[in-house]
Amino acid sequence: MAGLINGEDIATVKARTSIEDVVREYVTLRSAGPGSLKGLCPFHDEKTPSFNIRPAVGAWHCFGCSEGGDVISFVQKVDHLTFSEAVERLAQKLGMELRYEDGQRPREEGLGRRTRLVEAHRVAQEFYADALINLPAARAGRDFMRARGFDGAVAKHFGVGFAPRGGEDLVRHLRDKGFTDDEIVTGGLAGRGSRGLYDRFRGRLVWPIRDITGDTVGFGARRLFDDDRIEAKYLNTSETPIYKKSTVLYGLDLAKKTISKERRAVVVEGYTDVMACHLAGVENAVATCGTAFGADHTKVLRRMMRDEADLAPARVIFTFDGDAAGQKAAMRAFADDQKWASQSFVAVEKSGKDPCELRQAGGDPAVQALIEDAVPMFEFAVRTTIKRFDLSTAEGRVQAARAVAPIVASIRDQSLRPEYTREVSGMLGLDVEQVAREVSRAGRLKVDDDPRDARDRRDNGGDDAEPLAGEGDSGMPAPDRRDPVVMAERQLLQVILQFPNVFAPGALDTLTPDAFSAPAHRAVFDGIRIAHASSETSSVRAWTSAVTEAAPSPVAGLVSELAVDTLPTRMDAVTGLPTSRYVEELFNRVRTIALTRQIADALSEMRRLEHSDEPAPDRSRELGVHLQTLQRELATIKAGMV
Repeated sequence: MAGLINGEDIATVKARTSIEDVVREYVTLRSAGPGSLKGLCPFHDEKTPSFNIRPAVGAWHCFGCSEGGDVISFVQKVDHLTFSEAVERLAQKLGMELRYEDGQRPREEGLGRRTRLVEAHRVAQEFYADALINLPAARAGRDFMRARGFDGAVAKHFGVGFAPRGGEDLVRHLRDKGFTDDEIVTGGLAGRGSRGLYDRFRGRLVWPIRDITGDTVGFGARRLFDDDRIEAKYLNTSETPIYKKSTVLYGLDLAKKTISKERRAVVVEGYTDVMACHLAGVENAVATCGTAFGADHTKVLRRMMRDEADLAPARVIFTFDGDAAGQKAAMRAFADDQKWASQSFVAVEKSGKDPCELRQAGGDPAVQALIEDAVPMFEFAVRTTIKRFDLSTAEGRVQAARAVAPIVASIRDQSLRPEYTREVSGMLGLDVEQVAREVSRAGRLKVDDDPRDARDRRDNGGDDAEPLAGEGDSGMPAPDRRDPVVMAERQLLQVILQFPNVFAPGALDTLTPDAFSAPAHRAVFDGIRIAHASSETSSVRAWTSAVTEAAPSPVAGLVSELAVDTLPTRMDAVTGLPTSRYVEELFNRVRTIALTRQIADALSEMRRLEHSDEPAPDRSRELGVHLQTLQRELATIKAGMV
């Protein structure tokens, strides 16, 4: 029968195609034992990977949703293709010419619908790109690009083009290439009016929107001319059989390798922001296409980053404009924060510039600094909420506590709530117990907990967190890396162990084990203090050995881990050391958190004494002097951070 692919060719396609290479386009894989790889399933949402492939066998199977098959069935399911379309796509990547049952290649009209629509978009993208370079009318588009620091090479790299103003230029071009009117309209490239077809985009700068494999499936277009009858600044392709805006991220085809390698993704708000980030060296930046960041986008990035509960935390960083709309968008993103196995972060430039504007004003380093200085999503959400209240009054502080309490109560991992409660109390200057009561009250007002919460607590290092190796009955839980405070402590310990000589003489003496909230970190730092008092730091190997010997035995493995783990920052190109800014900010952050915690504790005790039936004036005076000392020290640190 005409159109059926030759059976031998199908077998050849399967034999010559690496299922590992195909799956890695969609899922980041890691070893699961001899001859096996695993990752997060692309067909259902999960926190622990259950999707497995065996490259030697050419098969895949998910033990979570029970789906499985060969490389052809995977492509069919993941891209919603027919069997023939999946075989044709794989053959095209192999550069293989398929044979069909009647000995003839089927007519172009007989190819699968998706294949035809993707090909139409490829032709349209080339048409737009050529127009930007060669049409005199496209000068406004070229000027727009140059004004933002993008030259012709950048436009070519990202496939940027120009849609002619005529109204039917693309339609005529596609017809000349053999595409039918129905295909052009179905693909969203044109509309159908009373006088026939008209180009969807006219007189606009155009960006190709590609799926994860690099196929162009839609376009985003920006207004250039004041007399454009459509006032919207941006237009995007409408939903089509090949374009679903809720699952597509602009720039993912270019960013996926970096996202997979670094296990970090940066979500920006616009096409030019993606371009600016990539040119500045932030090559893991992506953007949504005319819609808010949603659950389906989360699933796509989680698979790329291996955002799994049993791995070291991955990181997703959202950038938002500094205006009210940007803050509102950030709060929407916070509502979805619990969908990540790892904590998400927010980067907002103080002056309100987006990454593209920031690159124009401060160059590539300014964009890089914006991303590096991102704060935890929780902290951003809390600070954004607190800003609405006057903390100089008791009423304002109480109202702020009640407004923030649901945010703390919404954190699914209950083991994180006490420390976050303590942080919030420090921000508000309220008693820890008072804030804790508000959090508890907010938690009771929520809908009954999902029965999966207990499992999630185990996954995220909650009540059932695994103890440190060799700790026995020491009661020392593993540090929870989802906690931003714990992560700051961890990084500081890494610097101390790996680069002890970057600290000024006497600097470490200003810290005490109590500055660290995680018991294991306190134990490691206790070993550091003992080793520091009796050892030289000229040899890093000798220094690490001394700390290991001085620290309690349950954390010996943690000392080794911290001594070799990579710091999440760029090193100085000349010295090979972490930058002084990074070390200073990390050191001051740990000291600031510790002092804030101590101040909150002192205030809490003073308030309890003030309302106690048994007054203790001597203790009150002692606390008052101690509180003044702590506050002066905190003010000194903050003054140096400005």
